[in-house]
Amino acid sequence: MKIVRRIGVPPSARGSASGANCPDLFELSDGNFAVIGTEATAALERELPADASRAEYERIVIVSRETLIRAKADIPDA
Repeated sequence: MKIVRRIGVPPSARGSASGANCPDLFELSDGNFAVIGTEATAALERELPADASRAEYERIVIVSRETLIRAKADIPDA
């Protein structure tokens, strides 16, 4: 599995002074997506709706609203 492309704009285009250590989205060679975000499993797990859960190996991450909105145009429809 490899990163194929960034989804959205780089952190520097979203105001990151160093261009690093910011939320980011990537499309992978297998068609899935990878997310860099703030780990928030402990804070949000109890907030999940009754019909949602996570596996032990999964984490809840926060991606900023701006990151996701700026990525919207690059997310494939299918």
